[in-house]
Amino acid sequence: MVSVTPKAVDKIREAFKREGVHGHGGLRLGVLGGGCSGLSYLFKFDPKPRPTDKVLNFDDVQVYIDPKSMIFLDGMTLDWKDSLIHSGFVFDNPHAKKSCGCGTSFSA
Repeated sequence: MVSVTPKAVDKIREAFKREGVHGHGGLRLGVLGGGCSGLSYLFKFDPKPRPTDKVLNFDDVQVYIDPKSMIFLDGMTLDWKDSLIHSGFVFDNPHAKKSCGCGTSFSA
């Protein structure tokens, strides 16, 4: 299972509102080949889930994950961190053996 913290849910909701997305669609989380460490996270709005997607609900925010990505994301927590240097989403993924400095690329 994938977890999304309440702080991350709030930030996703804010981003959807800024983009004019209200109540339709959700956040697509996935894994793509490429990036500094071999795999990178896919993180984007999707108007609807695909037939084979796992659909997770966090309050009023839906998260869609395709079956192949779920292999790499199972057990992950998506969080939001604020610091003096960086504010943004943080992927705490137990499958990531190594990650790059940007935090959006990893190897499994």
